Amino acid sequence: MVTLTKAEEKIMMILWDIDKGFIKDILDQYPDPKPPYNSVSTIVRVLVQKEIVGFTAYGNSHQYHPLISKEAYSKGQLSRLVKDYYDNSLSQVVNFFSESKKLDEKELDEAMKMLEDLKKKKNG
Repeated sequence: MVTLTKAEEKIMMILWDIDKGFIKDILDQYPDPKPPYNSVSTIVRVLVQKEIVGFTAYGNSHQYHPLISKEAYSKGQLSRLVKDYYDNSLSQVVNFFSESKKLDEKELDEAMKMLEDLKKKKNG
């Protein structure tokens, strides 16, 4: 799974939200001050080269669309993060969140339920 730059991720977030669009449509989704048209166009072309974005040509215009889902990208990035920073250890991830984030009782209950469900699936 390829890792995207912040600028590439911003464009992907927009494309995931609008499903498909021309450069103008993508640019319209940016808050002011908007980046230059040519900058957005260049980043989109890089995403096409990375095979993350596809397009349909209408003459000289191109309508762009994501080739991967937001969920697939998120899952890949989370897996990479856990592997690279937490030695592929779920317990290290849980420890990080328990120490660095003030989890309320509801969040802890939800996490415990998820872990119990995972345990049941693993045990058949």
